[in-house]
Amino acid sequence: MKAKQLFFVLSTLFALLVVGLFGVAYGADKLLSTQATKLSKLRADGDVLDTLQTTLAKNKQDITKYGELNTIAESVVPQDKDQAEAVREIVNLAAQSGINNLSSVTFPASTLGTTTVGASKTGLTQLTPVAGMTGVYELPITISQAATAHVSYDKLTTFLSKLEQNRRTAQVSSITVQPDASNPNMVAFTLIINEFIKP
Repeated sequence: MKAKQLFFVLSTLFALLVVGLFGVAYGADKLLSTQATKLSKLRADGDVLDTLQTTLAKNKQDITKYGELNTIAESVVPQDKDQAEAVREIVNLAAQSGINNLSSVTFPASTLGTTTVGASKTGLTQLTPVAGMTGVYELPITISQAATAHVSYDKLTTFLSKLEQNRRTAQVSSITVQPDASNPNMVAFTLIINEFIKP
């Protein structure tokens, strides 16, 4: 083989080698770019999973932390209108305030057991829905102390304070006070309180 032919062969081989090198470099660049995109996506997914895991751990802690609050909320807002329990609590609060004999504790008339067209069959008689609080109802309770059994004004204010702190969330909506003509410190009263219920 002559030197000129050898030169062309070697030049051709070199050109093919250079083209092959550029082809391999381009392919490697494309492969690395694809892998970098996949890696970035996996890192983003990993960050999202880490955030979700942290949020989940915090939510579990909050459930544990506020579980007692949920129990308290359920006891504060009763699930049923247990009138005997309500009367018992009111009488106990009155006794703790020094009012030993309330004249009356009454509830609105019930339509339970009546057969009227369109009557409620849910057992929610005597209850009124609370505006803006879905599923919460109020039950008005009237508490009276007759003029024949006056109590001191201080005992009345103590009783109101205890009602305010009652866990069954009694809200005083109306107060009527009638002082004794001979001793203005002794009063008869009528209270209307609202007990909230979430059946």
